Amino acid sequence: MRQLKGKPKKETSRDKKERKQAMQEARQQVATVVLPTLLVLVLLIVVFVYVATRPDAVQ
Repeated sequence: MRQLKGKPKKETSRDKKERKQAMQEARQQVATVVLPTLLVLVLLIVVFVYVATRPDAVQ
């Protein structure tokens, strides 16, 4: 059957399997890349604020 312009093609079982695998890989990347990066950024901000606001003990 001829594919009409503008109509989305029907998703096959192979397409569905590939889409699910891509979503699982994306979730895995969030856990292995994004969270540690955010943790490091938050830690740097906390250290910077601590150093900037601590009272000078040595005078």
